[in-house]
Amino acid sequence: MDMVLDRCKHALRAVVRQFARGLNRVTRGHIHPNTVTLIGLAMHIPIALAIAANMRITAALLLVIFGLFDTLDGELARLQHRASAAGMLLDSTTDRMKEVILYMGVATNFIIAEQPWFCVWAVAAVGGSLLVSYVNAWGEVVLAQKPASKHAVNQTFRGGLMRFEVRMVFLIIGLLSNQLAITVVIIAVLVWITAFQRLVGIYRRVQA
Repeated sequence: MDMVLDRCKHALRAVVRQFARGLNRVTRGHIHPNTVTLIGLAMHIPIALAIAANMRITAALLLVIFGLFDTLDGELARLQHRASAAGMLLDSTTDRMKEVILYMGVATNFIIAEQPWFCVWAVAAVGGSLLVSYVNAWGEVVLAQKPASKHAVNQTFRGGLMRFEVRMVFLIIGLLSNQLAITVVIIAVLVWITAFQRLVGIYRRVQA
């Protein structure tokens, strides 16, 4: 599963890299990668509103388009030699903000559809998503104190079922199939399993 996802991600990144080169050439390098990151974040507000209003197709298409901004900003940063720790911090933090914004829209959708009990699952889904990132962050801190190869550390952090990009794909599928409630339940369950898997993986490496 992870191998298939990685191949898809590499193929998509190759396409976005070509687009980034063209965009950078046309704008003569005047579009800062952080600007792309912030535009992507801001556009998740109308996406959340579209989800709340049950404009499923519109929300799904916008998620695909502005989801690519996660790759575009990184490619621009490398092209412009602006890759930095500050940029990575902004990118990672805004990804978490996007999920919170999206699930606010999801919860509103459930309330309007008179399915308020599914709001609990929306909270569980976004909470589990944040927990995955929290475990990763602390894992980096803890494992930095132990000698380990970079590959071993990366494998620990990349494990699990519901990485960020997978969660977004599931949400898009849920919107397009008009099965948002069921999809959110699935995401909520699997994301908590993912958090636990990563916690166990990191804990074992710390104890080794």
